[in-house]
Amino acid sequence: MTRVLGIAAGSALILLFATLLIVVMPAVQLQSSRNVPEALEPYSPAAERGREVYISMGCQYCHSQQPRDPGLAPDGQRGWGRPSVPPDYAYDQPHLLGTMRTGPDLLNIGARQPSVDWHLTHLYNPRALIPDSTMPAFRFLFETTDVVLNQDREVNLPPDFRPEAGHVIATQDAMDLVQYLLELDRTYETEAIPQASAEGADAEKAP
Repeated sequence: MTRVLGIAAGSALILLFATLLIVVMPAVQLQSSRNVPEALEPYSPAAERGREVYISMGCQYCHSQQPRDPGLAPDGQRGWGRPSVPPDYAYDQPHLLGTMRTGPDLLNIGARQPSVDWHLTHLYNPRALIPDSTMPAFRFLFETTDVVLNQDREVNLPPDFRPEAGHVIATQDAMDLVQYLLELDRTYETEAIPQASAEGADAEKAP
């Protein structure tokens, strides 16, 4: 009987430990990360629509949104900003962290490139701004017309990239997407982030 009670007590302790480790601790961590920074504002309605365009075009397959710790990668030296922290994603559902970097990280693209004209030109033809870019041209986000109305946003393309006739006009999807990119700005100050050591970085990269 004593042996049975010992086994039961041991099993209960193991279950309690597993519950604390797998359920309670992550819940506490998630709760603490929900504190929204004062400097972080919710996405505007236009940016929310643009975010849907971003997702529908699969931009997250080539672009990440998570600058890493200096001990893991030189993302700061690349001009991508400080390492991201959980509160940076308070308004992101679903999160678009990404898994590849065919293109640069975009979490702070709104701070690096605050020009609407730059983004529209880049979407229409990336090679107009970055000659060796591998990004596809999203010309379906634009229309070519002979008449420009007051409400139209004409794209100011370099001469070599303009159509032979007509004017290139940004669609609403293009403008919403650009607004989303402009609102990707996490350059506000945050709590100190512990840096990974070189040994930790080596361990991370080890097979």
